[in-house]
Amino acid sequence: MPLFRNQSRTFTNEVCCHDGNCDCPPGERGPQGIQGFQGEEGVEGPQGIQGETGAALTVLGSYPDLTAFLAGAGASPGLPGEAWLVESDGSLYIWNTATLAWEDVGDLQGPQGIQGIQGPQGIQGIQGVQGIQGITGDTGPQGPVGLPGLFAQTADSTPVTATIVESSLIGTGVGTLTVPANTFSIGDSFSALLDGKISCVGTATLHIKVKTLTGVLLADTGIIAMDAATNHNWKLDLYFTIRTLGTSGVASISSGGLFGYIKNSGNNYEGYVLSTLNTTTFDTTVNNTLVVTAQWNTTNAGNSIFSRNFTLTKVY
Repeated sequence: MPLFRNQSRTFTNEVCCHDGNCDCPPGERGPQGIQGFQGEEGVEGPQGIQGETGAALTVLGSYPDLTAFLAGAGASPGLPGEAWLVESDGSLYIWNTATLAWEDVGDLQGPQGIQGIQGPQGIQGIQGVQGIQGITGDTGPQGPVGLPGLFAQTADSTPVTATIVESSLIGTGVGTLTVPANTFSIGDSFSALLDGKISCVGTATLHIKVKTLTGVLLADTGIIAMDAATNHNWKLDLYFTIRTLGTSGVASISSGGLFGYIKNSGNNYEGYVLSTLNTTTFDTTVNNTLVVTAQWNTTNAGNSIFSRNFTLTKVY
């Protein structure tokens, strides 16, 4: 007995559990052991059943930007699979049935693919039928033919001064004063206009003739008794019309005109009318060259006349 008590007394602080009852506090935790080996992979489980097929994607349309979408279809719920395209950034909004909201799933358009090889050229199509010709517009009436100029004087004529010799009043110029043989037509009409300066004494007479170079008389002022004039202006208007064609005695030409000048007394204008019909000596089968001459009755130095301007024009 005493031994048992001594043993009991000796192990009072070491034995804390008796008959499954423990009253002692936990001891200090020991160090962690090393990890064990990984176990073998288990057997693959059976495949689960297939889920339900999702709703098909249907793009209902597009909006120019997100603000317009949110103010339009985006402000109302959608149905499964419904989608809208936002053009400003290319994003696609789909109705999410789980969150009950429109969800941006990113750009609808994928990245650009590489360019494919060029296909062969197609065969040329058949030529179409030629269209009918359009309607031609009405042609307007022909405008009048311009008046052909035949001659224009470009320098003063040589003055006929202090002489009784019949002398030309025509200066040098451009063009021609000659109508070739057989080129006249019935009705051909011409206009000749001359002007210049004149001086004369009170006793002078002046005779102006219009004729051809061969001497055929076309118009004649006759001998004019002049009044005194000192460096005044004069003017001669002439008109010609071919009436018939042919040789002398067959062809005929009608000529007319007006000669006038300013005289000293009162600076008045004095004029003389010309009118001649030549049916005897005019010939259209030969060349006809126009000549205009002046002739004084005395050699007085105060008698002088020259032309400054002269034009010959075909008027019909």
